[in-house]
Amino acid sequence: MRLETCWFCSSNIYPGRGVMFARNDGTVFRFCRSKCHNNFKMKRNPRKVKWTKAYRAAKGKDLTNDTTFELERKRNRPERYNRDVMQKTLKAMERITDIRNQRESRFIANRLKERKRQERKLARKQLDQEIHLVQSPAAAIASTSKEKLKTPVEKVRGRQKMQE
Repeated sequence: MRLETCWFCSSNIYPGRGVMFARNDGTVFRFCRSKCHNNFKMKRNPRKVKWTKAYRAAKGKDLTNDTTFELERKRNRPERYNRDVMQKTLKAMERITDIRNQRESRFIANRLKERKRQERKLARKQLDQEIHLVQSPAAAIASTSKEKLKTPVEKVRGRQKMQE
């Protein structure tokens, strides 16, 4: 089963699905759905349409330059079938998908680190600006304990003054 890729959004096209458009000069464009086909006919650039893989790659939102993508490259050379080679290939494919998933998760985590850093910086700035609104728990306990201590002492002093 041969899976083609959509010219516009780069998603997989399964057999019997999608639209094929051939120009007069012989170039063939395959589209996964009418949405992609219509955007192509409207002469939209896939790198400027936010939901395409080309946009995500151009803006650095997806992992693009990874060695595991080399293995998915299309090869038009026929290979002779060998059961042992096929079994090794299938095991290698599973391992490669695991490696790719790990790398993608690391890439996403690194992308999100920058945002967390910015949020922390903004939180610190806001805290510095509005520190007068914040009262520490230790200060609150100290202030209540001072009030409790003041009242008995004042009462005692008041009694001493009255006795004199």
